[in-house]
Amino acid sequence: MMCQFIQEHQGVFPVSRMCAVLGVSRSRYYAWKRRGPGPREKANARLATEIEVVHTASRGTYGSPRVHAALAARGVHCGRHRVARLMRAQGLAGRTPRRRRPITTRQQAGNTVAPNVLNRDFSATRPDQKWVADITYLDTDEGWLYLAVILDLFSRRVIGWSMADHLQTPLVRAALDMALASRHLTDDMIHHSDRGCQYTSAAYRERLDALGVVTPSMSRTGDCYDNAVAESFFGTLKTECACRHFASHTDARCAVFEFIEVWYNRQRLHSSLGYLSPETFELQYTLHLDSVH
Repeated sequence: MMCQFIQEHQGVFPVSRMCAVLGVSRSRYYAWKRRGPGPREKANARLATEIEVVHTASRGTYGSPRVHAALAARGVHCGRHRVARLMRAQGLAGRTPRRRRPITTRQQAGNTVAPNVLNRDFSATRPDQKWVADITYLDTDEGWLYLAVILDLFSRRVIGWSMADHLQTPLVRAALDMALASRHLTDDMIHHSDRGCQYTSAAYRERLDALGVVTPSMSRTGDCYDNAVAESFFGTLKTECACRHFASHTDARCAVFEFIEVWYNRQRLHSSLGYLSPETFELQYTLHLDSVH
């Protein structure tokens, strides 16, 4: 693989320098060049091409575990460590998050706070059994833009979301209305959030109470692990979508819409779902129910 790299880049860097950096003797390189690449090197070259295709399709976000899973889904079977090694040789890597955070959770004295019914049990055996809600922020040249989401813990699907330049109750209410419009609640459901004033407001609690099948649940004060799945989604969003500075609120809105509705819900492979997308995971569940009944 290193000899292949030297051959492909000999028009860019001197052969002698690349040999020294990569720890390959010049005699070994020229001997390899005379006899040509062997079967293993040819196979690695083909695999490297497949890896690049998958990594590009992931918008440059996938690390080796998801690239390996995506290759398997395409019928390309190889070792995960081999994928990681070839990705390093190609200079390919997943994205890592950046850190900058305003305060989005503000408690309101006197508002009713629900107990932590969820209690960090993020498992679910069916859709619409447990929802988690939270708020994050996006940095733009026009100021902060806030994003409220609701995820179904069964499939990790974003079933409701809303964006605004404020942190008032209508922000989270709009996300809830979207979720309710897209799902059909027939059994008891847990709705988990933090203790922010948006979620403890009378208007929001009355909307949940009116449904008749919802049990509110709230994280303990200052404990992000109580809503770890929502925090994980925001980490993914910041890494794969909001890793750049947005020029305007409109720019950010368009990027988030495309990320959630086109990529995250329908295409992105989730390790917690056996490397399936949320949409595919829910579809398989539905097909299984149909086959049983």
